[in-house]
Amino acid sequence: MEPANRLQETKEYYFSRKLKEVRSLAAAGYPIINMGIGSPDLPAPQLAIDALVASLNDKVAHQYQSYIGIPELREAMACFYKSQYNLTLDAEREVLPLMGSKEGIMHISMAFLNPGDKVLIPNPGYPTYAAVTKLVEAQTVPYNLREEKGWLPDLEELEKQDLSAVKLMWVNYPHMPTGATVPEGFFEKLIAFAKANKILIINDNPYSFILNEHPQSLLATKGAKEVALELNSLSKTFNMAGWRVGMLAGSAEHLGHILRVKSNMDSGMFYSLQKGAIAALNLDQKWNTELNTIYKKRQALVFQLVEKLGCTYDKNQVGLFVWAKLPYNQDAEIFIDSVLREKFIFITPGTVFGSMGKGYIRLSLCVTAKEIKEAITRFDAQ
Repeated sequence: MEPANRLQETKEYYFSRKLKEVRSLAAAGYPIINMGIGSPDLPAPQLAIDALVASLNDKVAHQYQSYIGIPELREAMACFYKSQYNLTLDAEREVLPLMGSKEGIMHISMAFLNPGDKVLIPNPGYPTYAAVTKLVEAQTVPYNLREEKGWLPDLEELEKQDLSAVKLMWVNYPHMPTGATVPEGFFEKLIAFAKANKILIINDNPYSFILNEHPQSLLATKGAKEVALELNSLSKTFNMAGWRVGMLAGSAEHLGHILRVKSNMDSGMFYSLQKGAIAALNLDQKWNTELNTIYKKRQALVFQLVEKLGCTYDKNQVGLFVWAKLPYNQDAEIFIDSVLREKFIFITPGTVFGSMGKGYIRLSLCVTAKEIKEAITRFDAQ
């Protein structure tokens, strides 16, 4: 049986393929240090775990759940946005719980895109934006992000293009993989651009609180709800990646379209996961402070490592990774393959995130300080 045509341009996710090699080396006894994946290694909040466990015997725990989550979860998400971003959301109509942000990317694309519609995709950027766009048979239109421009889209340059068939634009700030943040006033320009060109902007915002002193929501910008949506997640903020709890915020009209897709794709999030998520969302600022203390130490060590490799980097980058530029225009994929074979350290090549990642590497902070020090030692031994 031949697969659908839509799969012709959809490759297996890079990390799915590469991790098979990494696991194979580890199984063979090699001392692998995996600095490629952003899967938090630190524990989820104990209060969230306790809430999950305590709810397992609730009468409704193992029944089908609402597609829009239990009211307490939507209220917790709305309160989270109010306390963290000073943004008021209607918990009943402007918040939609998701089983992870990746689900949201698919549901948004299915809700708004027809075959042939065009989508602005950041380069470099999260590969799933392009993959999902192709799966729904829309057309990707990469927009280049450059280091000298602060890894921000050049809106004036985009205005010179024919944008008449563009329906969506994916943005992601704080940005992955570069760790860039937006300067004051940029979101206002982005919303004006969206309105002028009748484009729906989606900001993917899972890294707000990792090493970032000034969390921002695109939706807090005046008029944003008319032309924007925002994805958020508990994966990085609360070390709950495997729980698959995300959220989508925006106008009731936009969310209504997405719910029509979602309600045909799943049967609601497991009740006890929702109860655990509520407990996490209600944590005070102490949680973020303690988490960032750990990540700050790890980041400093990774900075030492990339300096040893001769890389340049931005000390002000935020998020769960370190983005660094290789010296002498080295090929990133050749470089990381040699590091994996010779030092047994897995690092992500920047080209995974698009052509503008050429010559860059990305290292995860989801490894212990001891492992990072060991990685440094391996390069000392060369």
